[in-house]
Amino acid sequence: MKRRHFLQGLAVLPAVPAAFAKQPSRPAPEAPQAQTTDELPKLEPSVADAAAEMMPRFFSADQFAALRKLSDVLVPSIVGMPGALEAKAPEFLDFLIGASPEERQGLYKVGLDKLNSGAKSRYGKSFAEVDRSQAETLLAPLRQPWTYEPPADPLARFLQTAKQDVRAATYNSREWNMANSAAGRRGVGVGQYWYTIE
Repeated sequence: MKRRHFLQGLAVLPAVPAAFAKQPSRPAPEAPQAQTTDELPKLEPSVADAAAEMMPRFFSADQFAALRKLSDVLVPSIVGMPGALEAKAPEFLDFLIGASPEERQGLYKVGLDKLNSGAKSRYGKSFAEVDRSQAETLLAPLRQPWTYEPPADPLARFLQTAKQDVRAATYNSREWNMANSAAGRRGVGVGQYWYTIE
């Protein structure tokens, strides 16, 4: 710094306090009062589906009810392990099929409608309302021997696809993995599971 600039700075120095004296004084902001932990609300975090019932977005109400019944028959709960309903497999499939190609969407819609119409013509009620033995009679196409070629019958093709999808959704769910961990079993994919997506 040059001497000239230093002396100019010294000349301005007496004017600084006068400039600050002309500014109005403002009261200092009040500090927020400390809250005790007793006053704070306590919230329990939860998964969205534990707090509310899921509404199907892709399937109609009748189709979704039939999918729930089909899932329960295909993968029931067994000792210590959740079934498809406890694992929320139908809710996941509603999301998955809704985001699938049109051909797969059509396969599911036609298949679920055929299950409902077959139950109404045979038992006078929807597939969701039939008992387990009646449901197993309607699922007779699943007992056909497996072949490399998909079945020509749309209902049989749907049932084979749905069986694979319901099993995969159940066995990869959080509930299945938690039950496996609680039982002390380790399996493929333990700790890797999906949450039902809104």
